Amino acid sequence: MAVDFIIPKLGDNVKEATIVDWLVEDGAEVNQGDDVIELETDKAVVPVPANASGTIKFGPYKAGDVVPIDTVVATIGSRDASFAPRGDGQPAPATDSAPAAEPASAAPAAAPATAPEPGLKATPVAQKMATEMGVDLSSIDGSGARGKITKADVLHAAGAEEAAPAPAPTASQAPAAPVIPTPPPAAPKPTPTPQGDVLERVPVKGIRGIIARRMAESVHTTARVTLVTEVDATELVALREQLKGRYAEAWGFAPGYNELLAMIAANGLRQFPHMNARFAADGESIEILNPVNIGLAVDTERGLLVTVIRELDKKGLQEIGSEFRGLVKRAREGKSGPDDLSGSTFTISNLGMFRVDAFTPVINLPDAAILGVGRIVEKPVVKDGNIVVRKMLTLSLVFDHRLVDGAPAAKFLDYLCEIIEEPYLLFLTRK
Repeated sequence: MAVDFIIPKLGDNVKEATIVDWLVEDGAEVNQGDDVIELETDKAVVPVPANASGTIKFGPYKAGDVVPIDTVVATIGSRDASFAPRGDGQPAPATDSAPAAEPASAAPAAAPATAPEPGLKATPVAQKMATEMGVDLSSIDGSGARGKITKADVLHAAGAEEAAPAPAPTASQAPAAPVIPTPPPAAPKPTPTPQGDVLERVPVKGIRGIIARRMAESVHTTARVTLVTEVDATELVALREQLKGRYAEAWGFAPGYNELLAMIAANGLRQFPHMNARFAADGESIEILNPVNIGLAVDTERGLLVTVIRELDKKGLQEIGSEFRGLVKRAREGKSGPDDLSGSTFTISNLGMFRVDAFTPVINLPDAAILGVGRIVEKPVVKDGNIVVRKMLTLSLVFDHRLVDGAPAAKFLDYLCEIIEEPYLLFLTRK
């Protein structure tokens, strides 16, 4: 009897995943618990283990295909069985995102590749292709998750080898008389690419494609309103400096503005629960949420990811800072789990490390709102009738007017400003 192998649920609101690569070959013997496929969502790259032991038979799915959750992509059973899903749902058709493999008879003959060194990480597909194309895997730096060598890496290496210059002549082949060097030829003028003025064409698929769809969905389905204000952050800066001096050595890190602003926002959501809301699944009611899960946007090589600290309002500054740094590290290494990047109820996007004063972030669905944080800048301001230099910060609160009206949102933003201006109040009002 064959067992269906499906694309599992990979987190809240994740409806599809991109196949990064099969980690075993079609027809291979696998044991239950062995990783057999690597999937990418807008949240993370996740290896998925086999749910049974036996011979795995792939369905019509290749690396690069986008497949809905719960789709049967393989079956695991007896060696003589073929792919035949037993579930009620029909498998989604394969996309044309990757070319079909050429038959073996059409492939050019190549010298056998060096066997992978012990500990060298390469997908089975990449190993097989390297053998067929005569590519030395030990000379390749993997671009896949956790440095794994992928099919694309092998193809790139093969192209680089074909373009390599011919070896220099040996001494016995060298001319007897010295050769007078001639000036190098002038560099040829660049010729237009087939795409004309296009320098590079990047496919909108994988995480880039998912981000594009989610951002478009947010823009087109929400009634966005943006409130912008400038707040005096002088005392917040001073507090952070005090915390750095007192706790950086003991904690192993210096408390940052992200943690402080997250604490302030979490406390504000407790004071103004209508901001901690979303639409119900049926779209017929608004749900005021109990957990305060703060999402913090993080820039990675794979794209923008939102790391989530759950029930942040119940945690102290050290715990928040430690958890946030762990989330960021995993996100940038491509090791985030689905729970690391899902379930936010409010999001903060901080561009203060760049020369950005103010911006309008896109709401991270299904959240009701997102807070944009700009850089802190010294400015002359009027305080108590005198012109003084203060450290000013611009905040942009973007909210969905379908869920929240303007006045309640403004009161929430005003509360954030009040705590930023007098941050000691945070520790007096925290529940």
